[in-house]
Amino acid sequence: MKIEETPLKDCVLIHNTVFNDDRGYFFESFNAERFCNLTGKFVNFVQDNQSHSVRGVLRGIHFQKGEHAQSKLVRVIRGEVLDVAVDLRPASPTFGQYFSVILSDTSNTQLFVPRGFGHGFIVLSKEVNFFYKCDNFYNKASEGGLMYSDPELNIDWKMDASEILVSKKDEQNLSFSSYKESMGL
Repeated sequence: MKIEETPLKDCVLIHNTVFNDDRGYFFESFNAERFCNLTGKFVNFVQDNQSHSVRGVLRGIHFQKGEHAQSKLVRVIRGEVLDVAVDLRPASPTFGQYFSVILSDTSNTQLFVPRGFGHGFIVLSKEVNFFYKCDNFYNKASEGGLMYSDPELNIDWKMDASEILVSKKDEQNLSFSSYKESMGL
C-alpha cells in the first residue's frame, strides 16, 4: 500500500500492491494498521456500501453534515468512474476546491475522502460496481448535496452534459453559493 497526497488537504490516493499470476490476482484492499501508519489517521469504518450504475450516471455531490459527517474510502470493483471530492471545510486552505481522479477495476487505486468533504462520481464505462467504506452511519436528516454543474465549482466531469444521468433528488442539490450562505459564510 502506497499513499499519494492530492492537492486537497487530508484527501489521499491509496495505491494497492497487486499480486498477479496465471490464476488471477490478489490484493489487500484495506488494513487499518497500515492505513494509520501511512496517513497518521485512525479511521474506524462502520458501514460498507456498494452501487451498480450504467454509463453516464452521476451520483453526487453528496455529504453528511455535523456529527453525522462521514469519511469514505472509495474504489471501483468493476468498470471505470471519474471520482470527485470537494473540500467543504470552511477553515481548510483548500475550501471550495475539488480533486478528480479516474478509478477503475484495473488500477485498484482507492480514494480516501475525509469528513467535511462532498463526494460524487460519474460512470465512464458501460457499467460500474462501486464500493465504499464509511466511518459513520448514514443519517437521512443530515444528508446534503451540491449541484454537480455548479459554475463556481466548475467541475469537469469528462462527459457531454447530454449524456449525464442524474436522479431527481440530485437535480435539487444546492449551489455552492447557497451552501456557503447556509454555513454563514
